[in-house]
Amino acid sequence: MIVVPAKAPEAASIAQLKDIADPSPVSWAPQTAGWWVLAAIVLVLLSWWVVRRWRRWRRDRYRREAQAELARIERAVADPSQRTQALLALPALVKRTVLAWAPRAQVAPLSGAAWLAYLDRTFAGNVFSEGPGKVLGTLAYGLGEPRADEITALMALLHQWIDGHVPA
Repeated sequence: MIVVPAKAPEAASIAQLKDIADPSPVSWAPQTAGWWVLAAIVLVLLSWWVVRRWRRWRRDRYRREAQAELARIERAVADPSQRTQALLALPALVKRTVLAWAPRAQVAPLSGAAWLAYLDRTFAGNVFSEGPGKVLGTLAYGLGEPRADEITALMALLHQWIDGHVPA
């Protein structure tokens, strides 16, 4: 019998290591048509929402300008030297705000109780003809200066009215 000498086992070494094959990258693109349809629907809805918000923002420009003017008037009312002029500007501000969206022929001739009734139709309740808004009539015709609490209530009402009025 022939005896073959056994080979001594080789020591493991780094040289014997083999690279691991990387799997091919997985695509992030949707693989079915349903995802493309869903993406199109989402894109259309998002576009519709953006256009709608932009139109509302443009449509409400007069409200933002009226609020800024009302804030300037409030600061002027706090200054005793400008108080009378600022109070006289309030009825004009309300009229300009209404004229921004209402037909001029319908609104421009209104005055007194008819004007306050029209403003009541643009806001909830009778806050102009019976509430703090009736001070506008006093201010419009220079029939005296209202009390401080009446002015505060009127300013709060006008802030709410500018943001929440609806066409009559």
